[in-house]
Amino acid sequence: MLSSTSELQFSNDKNTEISQFASLALSGDASSRGKNSAGLPEKTGYPDSVYVMAANIFQGIQVEKSPEKILIKYGNEPLRSVSSSKDESFQRLSYELAFSALKYQDILETMLIDSYIFPSTTIPDHLSSLIIVMLYDFQDRKFQARFLSDNEESIVEVQEVENLLNSFKTKLAAALARYRIKHDALSIYHILPETVRKQELRASTLPLYAWINTCKISPEEVCHSLKGKGYNKVKSILHIDDKVFAVDQHCYDVLIFPCHLKSDLLNTDLFKDYKLIFQDKSRSLAVHSVKALLNMDDDILMVNTGSWYTVAHMSALTNNNSSKIFVCGVQSQAKHPDLKNLFTKFGCKNIEILHQTFLNIESKDNRLQKVKVILLLPRCSGLGISNPVEFILNEHEDTGLLKDFSQGGTSEDKLHVLAQQQYEQLTHAMKFTKAQAVVYCTCSVYPEENEAVVKKALEFQDRGIKVQLYRLSPPVLPLCSLQEIHLSTDNFFRIEPSEITNGCFLSVLTRERDPSETVSVKDVLARAAAKGLLDGIELGKSSKQEKKKKKSKTTLPKASTTDGNSVQMKIAEFLNRETNANANRSETSTTKASLPQKNTTQVGPPSQVRKPSKPATNPLVPAFMKNTAPSRPYERPTHLVRRRPEDRMVALKPVEIVLPPVMLPFSSPQLIRPQIPTQHFYCHWVGPKTVVPSYFSTPSISRKGEKPKENLPSSLLRCRRPWL
Repeated sequence: MLSSTSELQFSNDKNTEISQFASLALSGDASSRGKNSAGLPEKTGYPDSVYVMAANIFQGIQVEKSPEKILIKYGNEPLRSVSSSKDESFQRLSYELAFSALKYQDILETMLIDSYIFPSTTIPDHLSSLIIVMLYDFQDRKFQARFLSDNEESIVEVQEVENLLNSFKTKLAAALARYRIKHDALSIYHILPETVRKQELRASTLPLYAWINTCKISPEEVCHSLKGKGYNKVKSILHIDDKVFAVDQHCYDVLIFPCHLKSDLLNTDLFKDYKLIFQDKSRSLAVHSVKALLNMDDDILMVNTGSWYTVAHMSALTNNNSSKIFVCGVQSQAKHPDLKNLFTKFGCKNIEILHQTFLNIESKDNRLQKVKVILLLPRCSGLGISNPVEFILNEHEDTGLLKDFSQGGTSEDKLHVLAQQQYEQLTHAMKFTKAQAVVYCTCSVYPEENEAVVKKALEFQDRGIKVQLYRLSPPVLPLCSLQEIHLSTDNFFRIEPSEITNGCFLSVLTRERDPSETVSVKDVLARAAAKGLLDGIELGKSSKQEKKKKKSKTTLPKASTTDGNSVQMKIAEFLNRETNANANRSETSTTKASLPQKNTTQVGPPSQVRKPSKPATNPLVPAFMKNTAPSRPYERPTHLVRRRPEDRMVALKPVEIVLPPVMLPFSSPQLIRPQIPTQHFYCHWVGPKTVVPSYFSTPSISRKGEKPKENLPSSLLRCRRPWL
């Protein structure tokens, strides 16, 4: 029971001062906060059971202070709640009230002490949490009376605390006003840290994401139903207050709605019949990443899924496959029937629950031999999301997450513990030898929980296992903006928290498939036919066709062998001819190097001399090079004029192509001459008398059956250009 001293012990002057501050607090709050901090209409109070449940939640998450700074003691004994309601809306109200009281814990404690409630009142420790949550609601209602319904069940402790707060109403308002003046704040909302205020602002405007349960309805039918209810399909729902919806760019089965339409949508048949389900987009990104890595009959292992909605979404995406989904983490057997009923409502049929923690599951478990993809959704700080209450309710996260959000961050010690747990789970997932991919997804913005965990697991993965190692793969989701492309340059998929979505981190680890497990086209077609996917398509062939196919297979190698032998013979013939030609070159250069120049005009018998049909012309040779005497004799190689037998005639023109050596004008003739092969064209450099380009002098070559001509005019002195 609560006992308080009379307020008459305070002087009239003190009461007058308090009344002035109280009026300031009430008027200031009314003018600056026509709505509460979340931008919602003013509240009229909560049922008693909500206060009790919120007090129990707050008792477990309240910020503990050092012994020398403790002003108010919170007991460990929870309040007994007469209501056993597990309604989602009831839980949401309780969590929201507890979270709000936690954010303003310091302010509320200061108000209680400054108003002399605690010094003047004997309050049991286990009721301190109830006083805090009810005081927050009391000031949020601008210290107005709570509206009570006739059929509401009352709780004694709640009634006593409410009477106490009403009796100190004026002093509490004055204490709040002094606190606001001290911090120069229009309301207590502006006293919160900037990170918390930004998070609350995003939470109040964040769109709603809902995935389509394709086990019950198709996306086209959902769009048609929504249009029939007055909803219009648009490309973007930003800053739109009408009844509209849009399709998400990353997930084709996810719809986006403005946040103010939630209550209206929950009353539609689409949500009542589990055809549309609200859930954070990060979970949809995770299951779609798994879907992109699956074959028709690959099984999936889901770890730390939190919300069963994620499991149902994965089942809906694989509804047309023969895949089986294994879910681990359900400790209590009592939950199994409830989950079966839930999955029955969703229309899911391919889910099997493992009543074990993930780390206790052996990698060689016979049930998991067909598991090819592991989806890992570890516990994380979750600071990439904007509404922690929704995240806790939907993902069944620990209520300690609320404490981190109220302070705008996670402590280093807790972050280290979370990162170590995530690393252990990821390395254990990589030990499953049959698995070919691991999808790792968090809602954290800390690199310690994201990139650091993945890189460490890849670096220290077990190399003793006779399987191929994991590697970091590029994102399998579409990149829909320049920012996403920039954030995914290191093969990690990231979405920063913004006004349209929560933050998300996703990485895909894959290993190359074992070559022994490669499947031929015939096996793929046979498997598809066995599943009834090739109805109306005949895969078998008649016996005649098979015989023809066998004959063609037996004759093809012979033809290829014959062609290969002819090619090899030609190559051998070419090499033999080149060897003989090289021998002739060496003999010619040694025996005829001392002959005079006129002997170079006729080589071999007349029958071997080629007669050109017309003189060889080369317009590049100028006239002044006609009478230039060569400094050394030129011997035409014999292999250029030798007649080949007709049976060995092979059209290999590149064999006879010889490019003239390059003579640079600044090079010394003495240094260049030894490098000029005698069996090729003789070239001599002549310095021009005038400033004209220099050219190479090349004697004409006699054609078949024609005697060499001397003293040709300069216009007829030409050089063959075999390089053209």
